[in-house]
Amino acid sequence: MKNAIYAQSGGVTSVINASAYGVIKAALNAEEIDNIYVAINGINGVFNEELADMGKEDPEQIELLKFTPSSAFGSCRRKLKEESEFEEIFRIFDRYNIKYFFYNGGNDSMDTANKIHQYAQKIGYDIKVMGVPKTVDNDLPETDHTPGFGSIAKYLSVAILEGTLDVKSMAADSTKVFILETMGRHAGWVAASTALAKRHESDGPHIILLPEVPFNKEKFFEKVEKTIEKYGYCSIAASEGIKYADGTFVAARGYKDNFGNVQLGGIGSTLANLIRSELGIKTHYAVPDYLQRSGRHISSQVDVNEAIEVGAMAVKYALEGKSGYMVGIERLMNSPYMSTTKLIPLDNVANETKLVPPEFITEDGMFVNEKFIEYALPLIEGEYYPPYLNGIPLYARLKLNRI
Repeated sequence: MKNAIYAQSGGVTSVINASAYGVIKAALNAEEIDNIYVAINGINGVFNEELADMGKEDPEQIELLKFTPSSAFGSCRRKLKEESEFEEIFRIFDRYNIKYFFYNGGNDSMDTANKIHQYAQKIGYDIKVMGVPKTVDNDLPETDHTPGFGSIAKYLSVAILEGTLDVKSMAADSTKVFILETMGRHAGWVAASTALAKRHESDGPHIILLPEVPFNKEKFFEKVEKTIEKYGYCSIAASEGIKYADGTFVAARGYKDNFGNVQLGGIGSTLANLIRSELGIKTHYAVPDYLQRSGRHISSQVDVNEAIEVGAMAVKYALEGKSGYMVGIERLMNSPYMSTTKLIPLDNVANETKLVPPEFITEDGMFVNEKFIEYALPLIEGEYYPPYLNGIPLYARLKLNRI
């Protein structure tokens, strides 16, 4: 008997369950795989032997995974370090005859998958390990982009468009500055994507602050004032991870998450306070937080389709005997947009970060150029609306009965 485990790890996206759907459907249809289990709460579900048999789920609910945001199976931020942890994982793999392992996540999750692959080689355990890419941050190397990015880009582009219209309407004698705080710890892809909303010169955003460019208060204040002078208002997209020239985060919370990353948050309020105190201008800010990465009601059709494809292809590649790889996306053309998948060694992805390249950023460091627009625009194309019931999206409700 040959069984498979699929699990989700790290911060979620609005299309991570579309990748789960791709994996699960492909595994259920594969003669070589007897059972496809899902580990509840990521790799923790393996340790706790909390495994749900997808073959016993209602097929209609599995179909709804394509439309369901966040993690339908629970995620985690556990980083594997000790030899004893790997011994325990493979003891459990052996108990349940696990011959395929699919881990759906970002940089740190690919590190986990890579370590499991390497340990299997070390002890001679026959298992195929495949990484399934996921991160709204779009910062995984060697893949053109990452499932999750297109949808957060679409969500935030709409948000900045509508927020700018609001501040424009109030600017005559009230609020003149609107700040949209976006995710993005080290890479500014998410904040940069708000530029897709800008069709005319006066449209927001007028300023985009990226982690790749050191934050300079004086230049920032100068651009805010000039923008208000020109249009009467100023709309700003700011990445949570922007830093001063000395490398310190502008909005660090002072503690770390379970992966050891400095916890960020509050760049919107930090900048708003700076503008109020230094320039005396009334400022509003918005913090989409979880909403931006779980806003499935407005996901990109391209993003959903590719999320499903990378999941299905992970199973296909594993059945072909491949192991120790992440499924990447290769862009074939922009107009019409076409892509295919490719294999990327997990060694090349684990703990690595792809930054917004300098050639995508304007000379003043506070916006992106046409090269970025050309890159990102195809990724937000199309809508893949979920079914609605009584005016509210209908999302999957799985039994997740433990085996």
